[in-house]
Amino acid sequence: MPDGEDWLLLPVHEGMCRYESLKDGTLDLADIAKMNDSLLVRAENKHRVQVAQEAANG
Repeated sequence: MPDGEDWLLLPVHEGMCRYESLKDGTLDLADIAKMNDSLLVRAENKHRVQVAQEAANG
């Protein structure tokens, strides 16, 4: 998406917040950054579990 909108909208797409909260100022950029960091950590953890499971299964 243009202008980094994908970064802003990722928490909305993942169900962590509502779009209206971005529009009305309920959430600020720090909130969005924290949610995006959380999503990245969750994705990394999921990947690590998958790699460990694959290694255990040979």
